[in-house]
Amino acid sequence: MSTDPCFLRPRGQKISILTMMSSISTKTGDCGQTSLANGQRVAKDSLVMEVIGTLDELSSWMGLVIAHAKSDFLPHKNTLGQVQQDLYQLSAVIVKAPGVKFRKLALGRLEKQAEMIQALLGDRWHSKFLQPGGTKLAAQLDITRTVCRRCERLAFKYSQQTRVPVLILQYLNRLSDYLYLLRCYINLDQKYCEKQFILDK
Repeated sequence: MSTDPCFLRPRGQKISILTMMSSISTKTGDCGQTSLANGQRVAKDSLVMEVIGTLDELSSWMGLVIAHAKSDFLPHKNTLGQVQQDLYQLSAVIVKAPGVKFRKLALGRLEKQAEMIQALLGDRWHSKFLQPGGTKLAAQLDITRTVCRRCERLAFKYSQQTRVPVLILQYLNRLSDYLYLLRCYINLDQKYCEKQFILDK
């Protein structure tokens, strides 16, 4: 038997992820360790868990945006809902779920949505350095975007330790772009006068 009091099992026996998730409380993480989907034990403060935790935080912020968005923004709510599903799939790859892949279709779908929003913003919108905030929904998207950027940094750092599909890094990078575009569009739609950063000279 393992000497780890938080994970007692016969030596060499693999624990099914389905078995571990049969209850919300597995009691195997009381001593600061948890399991990846392939059964590998890691510290809860390990870099891989920092990535997973930040992905969870990112998806949760998106959930708040979806909850506060009005019916006028239904297409964008649907897109954000799909992104949440993409992040769940992406997380499964990070935790090494057997047989799970992150497909290029998700990246293409996100890029298409970003291009559609960008076409609505007009010329030279990207030449302005805008202060975060504006409408309540745009402010929430600003926070969501910064969490996405942090997640991207952590994922890149993790990729220096182990193989992370480049598609995942690309997706997170495009996602932060999409979130910024969406906050700009929402402020424009709501006729909010954006405040710009101006450097003193």
